[in-house]
Amino acid sequence: MKKIINAPEQYTDDMLRGIYAAYPDMVRYAGNDLRCYCTARKKQGKVAIITGGGTGHLPLFLGYVGENLLDGCGVGGVFQSPGAEQIYNVAKQVEAGAGILFLYGNYTGDIMNFDMAAELLEMDGIETAGIVGADDVLSGPDGAVRRGVAGIFFMYKCAGAMAARMGTLEEVLEAAKKAKDNTRTVGFALTPCVIPEIGHPNFTLAEDEMAFGMGIHGEPGIWNGPVKTADELAGESLDEILNDMPLGAGQEVCVLINGLGATSQEELYILSGSVHKLLKDKGITIYRTFVGEYATSMEMAGASISICRMADEEMKQWMDMPVHTPFYIQV
Repeated sequence: MKKIINAPEQYTDDMLRGIYAAYPDMVRYAGNDLRCYCTARKKQGKVAIITGGGTGHLPLFLGYVGENLLDGCGVGGVFQSPGAEQIYNVAKQVEAGAGILFLYGNYTGDIMNFDMAAELLEMDGIETAGIVGADDVLSGPDGAVRRGVAGIFFMYKCAGAMAARMGTLEEVLEAAKKAKDNTRTVGFALTPCVIPEIGHPNFTLAEDEMAFGMGIHGEPGIWNGPVKTADELAGESLDEILNDMPLGAGQEVCVLINGLGATSQEELYILSGSVHKLLKDKGITIYRTFVGEYATSMEMAGASISICRMADEEMKQWMDMPVHTPFYIQV
């Protein structure tokens, strides 16, 4: 294992120390716990949006804490859920008098700990609501079991924009739900990654082999086989997405081409070009395209394609909302 670290067991906390040192005017932590990651610019009277998840996915999850997006994040170890107490402490730090929306991925540990934190907050008289991202088409037949992956970005955008406009907790929740209902993702991996505390790859692939449908923690996909071209991967991914969420000619979408950690920008734009051509051939209009690393898996090579259907004009306004975090800026 070759990584720029001090000690494997210090990986997450050392990373957080570096972030806080670099951006003291933008983010801070609650109490004495580095893993209670909070905005430094709380806005009174605004619904607070809190996410959480394991380290190893930057800029997901904590990378979206900032202006017009999220307000806090419970940070777990590499590929591990944050604790209920951490989530509760983040919530107490960023709560601004209008309630709290918990918005996070559809993983068992996260659900359990966010539910526990919500119960504690309700005892404090703080209103909460919760919603999970579940956009990974190939991880299950429906949103009840599907994993939340890169498409949660669109939920962050919509909910964050509504909260920035001082919407009510119910309105912010509905904005997140609208994005969830209209978002689908398919991903694929070319290499494994190495979790620092384990020190070896979390799965194996032959030199000429890839995994289609693999999750961001190395969860198995639907097939392993020879590496396909960008055009082939775009075609198969869109087939899966559009079979699950049919789109007709004249409809508008946002496209997210996401790198998993070790995929070059050049490759992502090649894939983006393939997706654009296929959608254009179907008469589907692309409103906005986002290309880059939005939800990674350490140094895994691979990518995911997310499609978010623009259900109405308001969704377009949410997508256009400027945002500013230490990890992501949209003007």
